[in-house]
Parts: sequence; C-alpha cells; structure tokens
Amino acid sequence: MPAFANIPKIEFEGSRSRNPLAFKHYNAAEIVEGKTMRDQLRFSVVYWHTMCGQGADMFGSATALRPWEAGLSGLELAKARVPVFFEFCEKLGAPHYAFHDRDVAPHGQTLKQSNQYLDTIVKLLKAEQKRTGVKLLWGTAQLFVHPRFCHGAATSCNADAFAFAAAQVKKALEVTHELGGEGYTFWGGREGYSTLWNTDMKRELDHLAKFLHMAVDYKKKIGFKGQFYIEPKPKEPTKHQYDADAAACLNFLREYGLKDHLKLNLETNHATLAGHSMQHEMEVAGAAGALGSLDANTGDLLLGWDTDQFPTDIYLTTQCMLTVLKYGGLTTGGVNFDAKVRRESFEPVDLFHAHIGGMDAFARGLKIAAAIRKDGRLAEFVKERYSSWDSGIGRDIAKGKVGFKELEAYMLKKGEAAPNSSGRQEFLENLINEFI
Repeated sequence: MPAFANIPKIEFEGSRSRNPLAFKHYNAAEIVEGKTMRDQLRFSVVYWHTMCGQGADMFGSATALRPWEAGLSGLELAKARVPVFFEFCEKLGAPHYAFHDRDVAPHGQTLKQSNQYLDTIVKLLKAEQKRTGVKLLWGTAQLFVHPRFCHGAATSCNADAFAFAAAQVKKALEVTHELGGEGYTFWGGREGYSTLWNTDMKRELDHLAKFLHMAVDYKKKIGFKGQFYIEPKPKEPTKHQYDADAAACLNFLREYGLKDHLKLNLETNHATLAGHSMQHEMEVAGAAGALGSLDANTGDLLLGWDTDQFPTDIYLTTQCMLTVLKYGGLTTGGVNFDAKVRRESFEPVDLFHAHIGGMDAFARGLKIAAAIRKDGRLAEFVKERYSSWDSGIGRDIAKGKVGFKELEAYMLKKGEAAPNSSGRQEFLENLINEFI
C-alpha cells in the first residue's frame, strides 16, 4: 500500500486556492524569462532530512511518525524508505533529489560491507528513477558522522581516516555516475578545527587540496561529466571550518589550482552563520563565475544555529532569483531543499506542507525577480550610479590607461572630486515593495 495513499498529487490551483495541498504560485509549465518554472527552479528533495529526519534534537528524542519504518532497522529500513521517497517526489512533482551515501544506506562493519549495502540500495534507486523520471541532482559522501572522522576527513591528523574518506568518496562518485547524477558536492562538515593548539592549518589545507585533486583525477578516469561543488559553512560542528564562506572557498580553490573544477553550492543558513546574506554569497560566487547550486532553507535569527527551516520569506527568494537570473540561470545545479520540518510537525503530511510552501515561495521569488528585471528601473538606477566609470577618467582607469601620476595631475587640475549622488536606499526599498 502506498505510504501517502490519502494524499493526492499536488497540483497548481492558483493564488485564490485555499487547498493546503495545492500550489498557489508554482506552475511547472509557466514560462518565465524563456524557460518553464520547472527548468528555472530545478527543485530537488533531499533524502537525509526527508527520509531520515526523526525530529530529534540535542534536548529531545525523535518525534516523527513514519509508519513505513515500523519494526525495521539497518538495511531493511533503508530498503523500505526508497519507494516511499520516490512516491513523495512523484506526488510533489519534484524533478530532482539529492543524497548522502550513508543516508540512503547504513554504515557496515567494514568499508566492504558498507559498499555492499550501498550497491543494494543503488539498484532500488535506479529502478525508482526509471519508473518516476525523477533525476539525481547531486550525490555526496557523509564524512562527518562516524567516529573515525572526529578530527576531520581530508584534513584529519590520521592518515588512515584520510584514506578511508578517499575510498568512500571514490565509491560515492561511482554511484553518482551510475545514477546519472548531474553533480557531486563536497561539504567539509568537520574539515576545520576546534582549537589551534593542536592544529597544523597549512598541512591540513594542503591535504584537503590533495584530496580534491584526487577526486578531480578520478572523475576524469571514470568519465563522470557532472559538476563538482564545494559548500561553504563557517562553523558548527567545529569552531572554524576551512570552507567558511564563498570568498574563503574561492580563495582556497584559486590558491590550489582547483578553480576550474569546482563551483559553489550555497546554503542560506550557512550564509547567515557566516554573517552574510544569501544574496551576498550568491553575488560573490556569481561574479567569479562559480555560482553552481542552491541549498534552499533559512534559519531562525533568534536561535543563531543551523535550524534548516523551509524558506517562506518572499524577500529572500526574490533576492536569490534576481541573482540567479542575472548570472544566466541554473544549469547542472538546482534549488535543493536542504530543509527539515520542525520537531513539532511530526505527521507525514507535514512533509508536503513544508515542500509546497518552499516551492511556492521560490516560484513567487522567480516571478517577482522577472518582473523587476522587465521593469528595468532597478537596473537603470545601478547603471546610472556607476556612469562616471563609462567615460572620461573613469573609463581610462578601468582600461588601465592611467596610474597614480596621471590621476594626481587630473585632480590637481580639477581641484576637487565631483559631488556624490544619493544612494537612494529607501527609494529602492520602496521600489522593490511595489513588486512584492
């Protein structure tokens, strides 16, 4: 019997609908800036929170009611989750999904046994992908839960931990390739430090770079064409993680000759922890040609930790989609709901409510962003604000035709800089509110 037998396929009913199990704004076939919403947003459901999240936190045990898990554990539980997950994606109309290796299949007693478990589940995933048409957005290896990774994986002080991580990523890459994954993500959950008293930072960063170069080499060897991503996060669980934010990741990739091989998978909640907005992180990545994929969630600013809530803030989603459209849209990446229902939202239907809300929020953000771009006033204001760089001395500076000596002569002759124009922040905020 289907796990969600009482829940129909989620359809688009428009903004006047009061049906909680219907889309109000996400119309997959609607054309926005030359592409369907489905292709612009490329929604993805994550396996780890959706199937494995139990509603536990550091102060309380699991609350989630998941009837399909009753009496099961280990590999049998992993098998039972697969058809339920794809039934969920199918009814939701999500075109993609993402997973960690140890979320779809359990840890074994040895690497060999873990690989065998994973192979068993991959056969089921492949069959369900074929049946439903749901595609793998990206895969990744979970290199942060097991005690062997307590000091990190690629940055561990223990060479055996590094070797185990490499073997695990090798297998995860093979599996992602086999399932037709469009990308592969590296998240350094414990690639950092808790104290510098016991840390050789230079050595750890060198080792992390070696690890990623090995992955690039193996990707080429097996013919995997998917995009590699690195995901920034400044802290938690470590005090400091090396992939602290978009700028730190880009600096690392450039320093170690990896910039051509990896783009960024950016997460809203991680941007918040880094002291940035998601739009800031996206603009940093976009300007460097490294905007790859989005983990769509948000945090609670009053809590200050990685709560992974579903995004419902229309200003946030509008900012995200303005930047996505500005840099040409998503290609191999997508809008990946790395988000979980609240501990108090424990019934299966809450999984649908959460994803519907997130998908509608991003659909509204997409439509609003497209309307702002079509209106043109925002872009024209920014263009005019920098107009002094389009001619005269500004153009000469930009083209490298002058240096300090010439600029001194210019200002000695002119006497004083031209007056500044107003930034009009309040005007622009009012402008955006016209569309929201």
